Amino acid sequence: MLDMLEGRKAVIFDLDGTLMDSMWMWRDIDIEYLGRYGYTPPEGLEQVIEGMGFTETAQYFKERFQLPDSIGKIKEDWLKMAWDKYAHEVKPKPGAVDFLRAIRKKGLRVGIASSNSRDLILACLEGNQIADCFDCIVTSCDVAKGKPAPDVYLKAAELLGAEPETCLVFEDVPMGILSGKNAGMRVCAVEDAYSGGQTEKIRELADGYIVSYDEISR
Repeated sequence: MLDMLEGRKAVIFDLDGTLMDSMWMWRDIDIEYLGRYGYTPPEGLEQVIEGMGFTETAQYFKERFQLPDSIGKIKEDWLKMAWDKYAHEVKPKPGAVDFLRAIRKKGLRVGIASSNSRDLILACLEGNQIADCFDCIVTSCDVAKGKPAPDVYLKAAELLGAEPETCLVFEDVPMGILSGKNAGMRVCAVEDAYSGGQTEKIRELADGYIVSYDEISR
């Protein structure tokens, strides 16, 4: 059991691959979306865009694949392709809901700091009936720089009224872990099948590592 909550006043979660089991669908979306333009996703694409905000990712796709659509249209298409899955199919990681309820009961402030779209985040939280567990939602589009810059986590801490050193972050990939660490926060990594090839690096960067939220004493 990991006593990760000792001395913490706020808990901040990344969404995809951390709080939610959602990474499975983005690979399929990349294949379908790029297929419209005659491309297949190149090897290592996930690592290249890791940590980028929704707008940053759209900008990268437009430049990398010479897409004719505007950045706004690219984002609109992704939202249409993903919304139903986030609203109805994406589910929380093992133990996540019980953990959320427990830390809320303890009086801890709780936030989300994600690279995803606010619309998809809200669809997911509302679809899983856990929107009431969060005091704030910050996306990389709300700040100057996406992960691994600390901006998104520092903004979340500000909105939660907590000093960075009193925050515990949950993340699943190196760029996200670095974002939390760069913000001066303690970071616990959450195992995800889609970042399995980076497990050794993830363990080295994070302050703790869990397979399930049931492992954390509370």
